[in-house]
Amino acid sequence: MIPDSFLEELKYRSDIEQIVSPYTNLKRSGRNLTGLCPFHSEKSPSFFVYPENNSFYCFGCGAGGDIITFVRRAEHLEYLEAVKFLADRAGMKLPEEADDPLSRLKARILEANREAARFYHETLVSPAGKAGLDYLRSRGLSDKTIRRFGLGFAPEGWDALRNHLRAKGFSEQEMIAAALTRQGRNGGSYDQFRNRVIFPIIDLRGSVIAFGGRIMGEGQPKYLNSPDTPVFKKSRGLFALNTAKATREPRLILCEGYMDAIAVHQGGFDNAVATLGTALTDEQARLIAQYTSEVVIAYDSDAPGQKATRRAAGIFAKTGVKVRVLTMTGAKDPDEYLKKYGRERFARLIEGSANSTEYAVNRLKEQFNLETDDGKVAFLREFCPLMAGIQNPIEADVYTTRIASELRVSREAVGQQIQALRRKNARQEKRKFDRSLKIYAQEIPNQPRDPQRAENLRYALAEDKLIALLLRNPDYGPQLLQEIAPGEFVTDQNRAIFAVLYERLRAGKSIDPVILSSELTAEQMSRISYLLAANREQGFSMAAAREYIAVIRDKQKERTPEQVGSMDEAELDAFVREIAAKKMKQQ
Repeated sequence: MIPDSFLEELKYRSDIEQIVSPYTNLKRSGRNLTGLCPFHSEKSPSFFVYPENNSFYCFGCGAGGDIITFVRRAEHLEYLEAVKFLADRAGMKLPEEADDPLSRLKARILEANREAARFYHETLVSPAGKAGLDYLRSRGLSDKTIRRFGLGFAPEGWDALRNHLRAKGFSEQEMIAAALTRQGRNGGSYDQFRNRVIFPIIDLRGSVIAFGGRIMGEGQPKYLNSPDTPVFKKSRGLFALNTAKATREPRLILCEGYMDAIAVHQGGFDNAVATLGTALTDEQARLIAQYTSEVVIAYDSDAPGQKATRRAAGIFAKTGVKVRVLTMTGAKDPDEYLKKYGRERFARLIEGSANSTEYAVNRLKEQFNLETDDGKVAFLREFCPLMAGIQNPIEADVYTTRIASELRVSREAVGQQIQALRRKNARQEKRKFDRSLKIYAQEIPNQPRDPQRAENLRYALAEDKLIALLLRNPDYGPQLLQEIAPGEFVTDQNRAIFAVLYERLRAGKSIDPVILSSELTAEQMSRISYLLAANREQGFSMAAAREYIAVIRDKQKERTPEQVGSMDEAELDAFVREIAAKKMKQQ
């Protein structure tokens, strides 16, 4: 749908280093760049960017591809949306023929959401929204804050928003797809949010992608959030990140809900965000890691909040983000704390917040009576595994020495127990690693196991090399395509990729990765990026290409017992001679 010439121009106007840099900190490594992967949690960089062909590959999770594939993954976009994203960035206008139904639907959903947000806000400040406005003011929110976050109110009744959007030209299908209305049993639809204060959820580009609603009075659920839609994935977004990303503060404050985040902003801290009605996810933690190296967890001080804090700290540990934990006394959440004690004391609370290890140790102390021998033993039974899981040996040693002194127990005994647990953990990790080696040996890292590839490894590797050779030397195409066709490939995955290369080269078209991304899936683009990365230092010759072709064709010479049994005398005689010749050659 998009001309190759447009994609080539887009490639030349899009520097991959500039595109990737906002998502991870890149460092120069020879001709290439490396950093922590933005698509999975890791502490040691395994993500590489190759400016020579505008591609990337992560040796940790297997994500790879061109600039378009990167934007698709990073921004969770469809192909055409990613092209438009890059085109807008490069000052290029998308060709008129570049259009598809899903892109049109997403655009209409965003338009409907914007109109719905306007309707909810106008309702809030009208007589129909008095209950909602009174509630927000009772929670201490100023009119300025209400406007700043675009807060609104969904009136009672079943069709107020539906009728408004219908008058604006939106269809029933578009409203249902946006999750602004729900399908009724009789075939009609009704408003998703009714008699609720509304919190618009805005993405990093300023688009309204979803809503959260708090019920007025009694009823369940207390908070209702938009379900996943074509423009919204609950596990990937954060409330108020569109504002907090521009903060000058050195850290982000992670709150448990909308009201806490808004209260912290109103209190003078523009670096607060909140999860969207769910526990923190790996995707949200990685998103936070793109904008800060330190996060302060400010969850509720009750038992569920503290349990969520421990879980969140464990998730952040996988991203390399430094974690500190807010310990509030005299208030159950940041909103209440700010109201009772004010901004300055909250600021001191943040500055004095403990790191995640200190927090975990202090919580353990609260659970046991450390004045008794039984209490000390029970505490150490939990403390030692905590220390064994700490990656920094100096940090673990500091806490171990301090606790041993406080409990008046042998530092050596505690240390020996921790070392024994570390050895146990290491053995378990080794067994896990060994199992993964057996499963994925000689396969592309972190891709689902391909039994067909495992059974035909020799041929698959030859196919890999031939594809990599063509990608690096497209000028070999005219000659090589006369010697092998896609149907001769042994593995389905490589055959599908080679078929695209084959048809494009036969038609005299480019096989640059930025062009291929229009015809291959994200998984196929990852495979191509891996083949380029894995063979980047290898020189290829036409003689090598013919060797790969010969290996691939060896598969055709294999015969099953049934095939051998059906041979006539001449075929059987030739087959036996061929096997004998192979054995003589091996000797």
